[in-house]
Amino acid sequence: MAQMIDAPQQVVQYCFPEKAYAQRMATPDLRTLRYFVAVAEERSVGKAARRLNMAQPPLSVHIKNLEAAVGTPLFRRAAHGMEITDAGNALFRRAKEALLLANEGFDAARAVGSGSRGRLTIGTMVVLSYLVLPRLENELRRRLPEVEIQYAELNAVNNVSALTNSDVSVAICIPPIAQAGIAAERIGSQPLMLAVRSDSPLARLPSIPLTRLSGLPLIGLPMPEGDVDKSVVASLLRRHDVSMPIAQRVETMVSALALVLAGKGVAILPACAQIGRPPGVVFRALRNVDARMEIAACWRSDWDSPLIEPFLVCARAAVRELA
Repeated sequence: MAQMIDAPQQVVQYCFPEKAYAQRMATPDLRTLRYFVAVAEERSVGKAARRLNMAQPPLSVHIKNLEAAVGTPLFRRAAHGMEITDAGNALFRRAKEALLLANEGFDAARAVGSGSRGRLTIGTMVVLSYLVLPRLENELRRRLPEVEIQYAELNAVNNVSALTNSDVSVAICIPPIAQAGIAAERIGSQPLMLAVRSDSPLARLPSIPLTRLSGLPLIGLPMPEGDVDKSVVASLLRRHDVSMPIAQRVETMVSALALVLAGKGVAILPACAQIGRPPGVVFRALRNVDARMEIAACWRSDWDSPLIEPFLVCARAAVRELA
């Protein structure tokens, strides 16, 4: 019968860097550094204890423990007080820096939490930029001087994704975004007007009856989600029983004006779009029509920031001047 020979057993040894672990565990905290700096500056444990509003014995224990953790004396005990060693001087300079950085970090956290500091990325649509941004910028700099402010250009197609992806903190939109997960607050409005070519017969009229638009091709903006166009313009036309075929939909009001200039149709746009009109396009009021497009500040509904309210105050003030 064959004899079974046991295979030699392998012994696995584990090595733990105990010294490195102990050194990490012995790293002094900010309180210990503050105690050390006080003793180094006062050159006396007693004076440092009074400055720190604590008893002298526990302070002495902290200094001894710190010296044990560092592995070298930090002070020489002399008759006239505590003399700092070269090693103590090396630690003293860096401890002061560490405490300063920590205090700056605490101050920064408090400032961000209170809304007096932080970063705000604001998205705006081109049609509003020239009118709103100069006033908004001045209001924000006056009210939030320590907040870092950046701007990003949006349109009716990418404004939702810019907010949901946190590319922008808040957006000023016309019309407002109506979508789950996006909070919106009305900050102003603009009357709707008709954009036509300057050589059109309609351009010779001071105001345009809405019935004169029936059958004319309309340059439209992106249709909101759903099968029915629920935009302000579509609702206006339905209320007055005016039918206008959509010649083309565009992402921006600037593109709509370009197509109006090209003779592809007319566009019903907010009055603020006039600032970007090219030569050859004019705006005319709609007669006996009180239709307006709302301007809103929009942000992610889960964005809980103290910067929201001061931004809204500034945005309302900036847009109020457009009325």
